[in-house]
Amino acid sequence: MRLWPFRRGRVEAAVPLDDLLITEDLLRRSSEEVFAVRERQVRGGIFVFRGELRDEPGRALDVLLARFRPFGYTPFLRVEGGEVVLQAWPLARPVERTRVGLNVALFLLTCLTTLVAGSGAFLSFDPFENPARILSGAPFAFTLLAILGVHEFGHYFTARHYHASVSLPYFIPAPPPFLFGTLGAIIRMRSPARNRNSLFDIAAAGPLAGLVIAIPAILLGLEWSTVAPVPAGGHIVFGDSLLMRLLIYLKFGPLAEGMDVFIHPVALAGWVGLFVTALNLFPVGQLDGGRIAYALFGRRHRVVGVATFLALLALGAVTGAANWVVWAALLFFLVGFHHSPPLDDVTPLTPARVVVGVICLLLLILLIPPVPIQIS
Repeated sequence: MRLWPFRRGRVEAAVPLDDLLITEDLLRRSSEEVFAVRERQVRGGIFVFRGELRDEPGRALDVLLARFRPFGYTPFLRVEGGEVVLQAWPLARPVERTRVGLNVALFLLTCLTTLVAGSGAFLSFDPFENPARILSGAPFAFTLLAILGVHEFGHYFTARHYHASVSLPYFIPAPPPFLFGTLGAIIRMRSPARNRNSLFDIAAAGPLAGLVIAIPAILLGLEWSTVAPVPAGGHIVFGDSLLMRLLIYLKFGPLAEGMDVFIHPVALAGWVGLFVTALNLFPVGQLDGGRIAYALFGRRHRVVGVATFLALLALGAVTGAANWVVWAALLFFLVGFHHSPPLDDVTPLTPARVVVGVICLLLLILLIPPVPIQIS
């Protein structure tokens, strides 16, 4: 996570120059079997070798990983100026921590805060007056946590499939006055993705898995929802995305003037699931959409990220929704436009994944409510 999206960090040499040159020569000799070095240089503590691959990128990477690991370096393959570049970064193999106490504690706190939110604490109910009523928030809490959990475990199990080092999900509780009792959940990627294909699979698995739960939840919740006259004022209105509008239309048909759908808590949790998925699919930085954009566009993903940031500001100006201006600011200052490359940035994304990736980005159009939340 970066505090300034246009700033790149530098790796400084931590050892004397003579030792660096010795290490550089050892790494060069270790790579000769799969990489013909034509030119070499040292950038801070990073060794850069230019030349050509003597084997398929995937097999070459396996050899280079095994050869560089004893020296404490990790190989990165990329294309610069039409030629293959091998970079050796001084990255230690991440040590996986097995302690899950923090994960469990955050999950239990999120269960509590979503229960309170689902019971109506964010509107008028005071849980201290009638604590037993908190249990009425169970349908909302269970549905929302199921969506978030399936989303994050979609990332987790896909990352484990590719032998990437990844943490268990960290749920983020958010007590009132936050409307939904949670700010979502995250996992930590402790190691780079192997190539663009694995990066894409890890990134896309979460949103797609979450939608598998969110859409049926909305359909089920709409069965328990009602159509009634719109109150005179002072109530919270949740904006509808194109997908939400379609699902409501399929259930209730066209609504009469002055009528609206008052959705069941299960459907509301599904709405939150769609909204969270949309936020994650913005093609910026380390968000799921940012990873998908890197897999699709490579280093041009920064241009896509900046364009998305500007589009968010424009959306906020056109709709008058401050939500998008705030989200754009969070992306700019906390997420940034940088994304670390995979180990093998030479192997292209497969055509099938390109199609799915474009579909994932187009899902934004279906999932984004122009005005997410407002008081009417």
